[in-house]
Amino acid sequence: MGKRLRIDQIHPLQDGQPAKQATSVLIANGQIVAMGAQAINATADQVIDGAGQWLLPGLIDLNCHLGEPGPDRRGTIATETLAAAKGGFTQVCAVPETSPVNDSGAVTHLILDLAAQQGQVRVLPVGALTRGLAGEMLSDMVGLMGAGCIALGNGGRALRDARVLRRCMAYAHTFGFTLFIQPENAVLAADGCAHDGALAARMGLPGIPAVAETTAVSEMLLLAEETGVRLHLGQLSCARSVQLVRAAKARGLAVTADVAMHHLVYTDQVITGFDGRFHVRPPIREESDRKALLAGVEEGTIDAICSQHRPQDQAAKQAPFAATEAGLSGLETTLSLGLRLVAQGQLSQGALLRALIPGPAAVLGQPLPQLAVGLPADAVLLRPDGQWTVSPQTLLSTGKQAPAMGETLPGVVSLTMVAGQIVYQQAD
Repeated sequence: MGKRLRIDQIHPLQDGQPAKQATSVLIANGQIVAMGAQAINATADQVIDGAGQWLLPGLIDLNCHLGEPGPDRRGTIATETLAAAKGGFTQVCAVPETSPVNDSGAVTHLILDLAAQQGQVRVLPVGALTRGLAGEMLSDMVGLMGAGCIALGNGGRALRDARVLRRCMAYAHTFGFTLFIQPENAVLAADGCAHDGALAARMGLPGIPAVAETTAVSEMLLLAEETGVRLHLGQLSCARSVQLVRAAKARGLAVTADVAMHHLVYTDQVITGFDGRFHVRPPIREESDRKALLAGVEEGTIDAICSQHRPQDQAAKQAPFAATEAGLSGLETTLSLGLRLVAQGQLSQGALLRALIPGPAAVLGQPLPQLAVGLPADAVLLRPDGQWTVSPQTLLSTGKQAPAMGETLPGVVSLTMVAGQIVYQQAD
């Protein structure tokens, strides 16, 4: 019999809300083996006092750059999965924008091997939709999925034209594959780096109009309707996109969507002063867009919230705003920023947890994550009344370009476990 771990006085998540009655949970051999009275009376090799804390199923991130394979100054699977565990994530979907690009079974196997050796959480590779992510020739989709990819995507890169996209969708539908696509019309977006609004104009920054996203969303939804493919639209940023997805779901399309946490929290005003941390793609837009995205999460039109974690080193951000590289580190702040939205009354607690746990699981076709006897112990112990300050010293990611830098945020992950093994525990 393996080591037995008991956590006492916790409030497990039940029906989307932490239970009011405190209880205990017993974990052994990677599974939850007892809850309640049976767990309280059981002997254990290790006992953790979880008084006042919530026990949640592990969070799932649908869009994460792990930096490996690639230059290690941008992070590695070891460093970024540890950051994920600190943020409460037990599963992360690794985008195909690696070096080399994940467009072959060999690269997929490399990612999975590295994850098995060095990863702290479950790594789910997303394979490249086209060879080299060049947007022209279809990749070996069957080979990638057979090697262990959970979906196929464009990694934020543009496809050459609608004809290529249609072929990708038709082929994926034939085999029942899901496509993860970040919608953007490359011609309309051009070399933009900020939301195409009054602020960008005053600052002299080339803008990316909302229509660069909405035209792509419209096109993809029409092609998905024709081909019948399962389509996931990633990192939506504007109000009109939410409307289009809502209408598509009402028509019965097999479409899902996610939004990055920073698009729910900030507006384009954060780039005032040319703060390169907030150079992200798609750009952070106006308050009306932010409110529409929040409403989309609340009502379930947007299925999931992701971190869009893309670690960058200091050099990548030390340049004029337009010349900086897009991306920020979001794994460790996603849950806390969401809890701050809840505290501010901008998002319900149920909607937040749904978008971080069962929502992304449904996108991936996984069973509903639950805390129940006989199920794998992928779980997070959270102190909802705890606080922590975001700083280069408190961040575990190699990338220190995080939102809310210097701010104190609610919600402290005290422990994360995967298959019953503790992969992160807050230092005393």
